[in-house]
Amino acid sequence: MASFASITSAHRASSAEGDPCSPDPDGVVVDVRYCGICATDTHAWAAGPGALPPAVFGHEWAGVVSAVGADVEGFSVGQRVAAAVGSPCGSCAQCRAGHTDHCDLVFAEANGIAPSSGDHGGFATQVKVPTRRVIAVPDEVTDEAAAMLEPTAVTFHAVRRTAFALGALVVVQGAGPIGLLTAMHARAAGAGRVIVVEPSADRRDVARTLGFSDVVEPGERLRELLAQLTDGLGADVLFECTGSAGLLAASSELVRRGGTLSLLGYTAEPSQVVYGDWQFRELRLVGSLAYSRIDFTGALNAIRSGAVLTAPLHTGTVGLSELQETLELLDSGTSPHAKVLVDPRR
Repeated sequence: MASFASITSAHRASSAEGDPCSPDPDGVVVDVRYCGICATDTHAWAAGPGALPPAVFGHEWAGVVSAVGADVEGFSVGQRVAAAVGSPCGSCAQCRAGHTDHCDLVFAEANGIAPSSGDHGGFATQVKVPTRRVIAVPDEVTDEAAAMLEPTAVTFHAVRRTAFALGALVVVQGAGPIGLLTAMHARAAGAGRVIVVEPSADRRDVARTLGFSDVVEPGERLRELLAQLTDGLGADVLFECTGSAGLLAASSELVRRGGTLSLLGYTAEPSQVVYGDWQFRELRLVGSLAYSRIDFTGALNAIRSGAVLTAPLHTGTVGLSELQETLELLDSGTSPHAKVLVDPRR
């Protein structure tokens, strides 16, 4: 495992001794108010330097514009913003073919490998980004909620891509932040019933706080409930949000013939499935990674309307000096937290 210092030297250098960043002509400097810690951050920290592009380590940030470039229009000093991706570029191969929802530039921005990607992410006092990489935060949305906009966009994107029928019986596997946000989006999208599956008692309690009554541990209780509710058919849709390679085959077995398995949790580990079973049962498989600009707009509206509640997910706030300790706790697998926010002002 890497030390926080070895990963974040660029973060500290950017804001050393109060020396502010200078914006590019088409960009802004944002004073970070909060930055969420994502499982991706935790895995990258555990893997050591080079595991992620630098801009991705601390990608769930929100703050206030403190400087604007000479060519900037539409943003001003003092405006509240959050991290986002830009609109489709219109000129890449995907856009030229009409597949603007899969713009190559937007995908590169989401993964921290676009030419404009910064030297570090939001685990810092300031970030410098082009204006296409920020979205304005309305007054009704708190700073804490704005810092959770990025994972809200991830899950909005997944539910939008899955496009299930109204009234569908949906299973969400995993009640971490991604699973809980997915469950709320599924509910807002018209799911008839949402079952949340989670082994952690603390996380099951958060799910119930969010209004979900069908919250169960994995295993026999889940299978009994599904059999009871579906006359033995299985779920219409299952969102796999844990990223556990070993759960892929078991998850698919919970889906009815002709149903949908939607993958959000990401793993680089190999998975073993019986392809013939999926084909025989005509399962529909939906993969989802990152987001587009429309997902940030939809996620922001979901938070503003109350369809998505972020406050119950926010279970801790730490300063930059506490980040390494918090990463160690989150990586241990014993943390009771849902979402921890870093406040660099502490």
